[in-house]
Amino acid sequence: MSSESRHNRIVLASSNAGKVKEINQLLSNQLIQVIPQSEFNVPEIEETGLTFVENAILKARNAARHSGLPAIADDSGLEVDALNGAPGIRSARFAGPAATDQANNDKLLEQLKEVPEARRSARFQCLLVYLRHPADPTPLICQGSWEGRILFQPQGENGFGYDPLFFVPDHHCSSAQLRPELKNQLSHRGRALRELLVKLSN
Repeated sequence: MSSESRHNRIVLASSNAGKVKEINQLLSNQLIQVIPQSEFNVPEIEETGLTFVENAILKARNAARHSGLPAIADDSGLEVDALNGAPGIRSARFAGPAATDQANNDKLLEQLKEVPEARRSARFQCLLVYLRHPADPTPLICQGSWEGRILFQPQGENGFGYDPLFFVPDHHCSSAQLRPELKNQLSHRGRALRELLVKLSN
C-alpha cells in the first residue's frame, strides 16, 4: 500500500451506525476513506472522561492503537438548559448503560414535562478529535454547536438519538424532519467536521 493511500484511510472510533453513516456522508467529496473501528475489531473503551473532549481523545487513541491508522473520534451530546446541561456527556446512556434511543427520549420528556416551551432551550455539542497516531501529543480538536429547543413529543423519522425531539427554529421542524443533506450542513457534527477538514488541509 502506498503511503498516500494509507494517509487517506482514517479509522472512525465509533460503532454507532448512524454516526458512521453521517460522517461518511459529510466526507463523501473528500479524498478520505473513513473505516469504522468495527472492521479492525477495536474493543470498546470505557468513557471515563469528565468532558466531551476527554472522552473523544480516549476513543481516538484506542482506535489508533488497535488499527495502526490515524483516528477520528467525536464525543457529542445534548445539553438542556433547564437540566443544568444534562444529559451532556451521558447523552447516549441517559436512561442506563445500554439505553435505546427511545428510552433516552422518554426519560428526557419525563424530566421536562413541567417545563414550559420558553424554558426548553438546548443545544447539541460535538467535540471532534483527530490523532495521527496513538501517542500524538498535539491532537486536532474541533468543536461544533447547534442551538434549538426540546419538543413536547417526537416528530420525524430521520436521524437518530435525540433528533426527533430537537426543534430547529430556523426551519420550523425537528432535526429528524430535515433532509440528511440539510442536517449535515446545520448540525454540530457537520460544523466540527468542516473545521477539521480545514485544519487537515492546512
